[in-house]
Amino acid sequence: MTNITRDLGEFAASLRYDQIPAAALDVIHTGFADCVGVMLAGRDEPPTQILTQVLAPPPGPATLVFGSRTASATDAAWINGVAAHALDFDDVAIKGHPSTVLVPAILAEAQALGSTGEEMVVAYAVGYEVWAELARRDPDHYHTKGWHPTGILGSIGAAAACASLNKLNAEQCAMAISLGASQSAGIMANFGTMTKPFHAGRSAQSGVLAARLAKAGFTSSLDALEHPQGFLSAVSPEMRFDVSSPVEAGKKWKLTVSKLSVKKYPLCFCTHRALDGMLDLVAEKKFKPEEIESISARTSLRNTKVLRNHNPQTGLEAKFSMEFAMASCVVAERAGLTELVDDFVQRKDIQDLMKKVSVEADETEHPNLPGYSPFDQITVKLKNGQVIKSREVVAVRGGPDLPLSREHLWSKFEDCARVGKIEFSAQSLFDALMSLEKVAKVSDLPGLGSGKK
Repeated sequence: MTNITRDLGEFAASLRYDQIPAAALDVIHTGFADCVGVMLAGRDEPPTQILTQVLAPPPGPATLVFGSRTASATDAAWINGVAAHALDFDDVAIKGHPSTVLVPAILAEAQALGSTGEEMVVAYAVGYEVWAELARRDPDHYHTKGWHPTGILGSIGAAAACASLNKLNAEQCAMAISLGASQSAGIMANFGTMTKPFHAGRSAQSGVLAARLAKAGFTSSLDALEHPQGFLSAVSPEMRFDVSSPVEAGKKWKLTVSKLSVKKYPLCFCTHRALDGMLDLVAEKKFKPEEIESISARTSLRNTKVLRNHNPQTGLEAKFSMEFAMASCVVAERAGLTELVDDFVQRKDIQDLMKKVSVEADETEHPNLPGYSPFDQITVKLKNGQVIKSREVVAVRGGPDLPLSREHLWSKFEDCARVGKIEFSAQSLFDALMSLEKVAKVSDLPGLGSGKK
């Protein structure tokens, strides 16, 4: 059995900026910029506002959603994490949504510590690689057991990231990781409600707390990940987890391979292949809703389980509905923030068209894309008898194989900043995040401390 917990603690304590591959820096820049953008867009969403009201945080060293209020680092990580995931518009990789947990935790603790941009970059690299190390050790899909991977992996990744920021030694880092594992939580039954973004925020808060407790001498098991009653065993869907292979973190970089998928649409990522296919089909064939007899969306078995809402009535529910995704493409010829609202979801033409959508589960899995079928495809049958098929969609726009350009990343960031009604330069913030290692201290970021300009 490999000493996974200890070895990851050693990695977290020892990683330095100059050890990070250049290709990984591009991914980290994207993670910070995209996450902050969607956080700005989500800062006035109901889950963000309700949590802020309930916590009623007193002033502290960390800024809430790049606004005028401040809070403790733990509360800021929690609230900002909820804001970043509130619209489900944040990036995807390594079985979950890494940036929506790591970035809020790092920004909040960095403000409390007065960290530099380089230190924040290192913390993200640590958190991502620890998260990826655990994700690779189980070949099965946490969703099939009802776990929300972001909730159960995020608290561990965030704990490692914050341990790095706090410059803990190897044993303290291992204990922080172990503490993070005991705070893993999040179930799929709450997808399509405010509780899903709560998972991300709570994971960010747990990471900050775990590192601080370890720093103060709080103890935990140094084999919490690999122990027979430890994390990997507890959450494994089929008990096929690996505790024998050596730890790869810092040796075989996942940041340069798994990278990030940046969302073009604010819906569950399980809909994005189908969205690409249907939007292409609508643009090419230009059929109208009233001409359609039926729509069939072929996707993976895993995706059908995640997309649990077949008759959504709210914007939140619609984020996890293939039926809504297809109807929105046909009726609005898009699926954006404007469409993910209750009034649009409840429109009669949307509700009527959703009833014509069926979802076909493909039980064959792509050999290199766990959880995905070899391709997704849309079939539209018109009332005149014509049958139209989309292309077979494998690579999703915004994914590692079809990444968004810097211009497209900025366009998304600008739109999110506009929705968030920020009072400082969105361009300056975006540019700073896209070269974060050059930021002398976290308060120099526009919207935070002395950088509020």
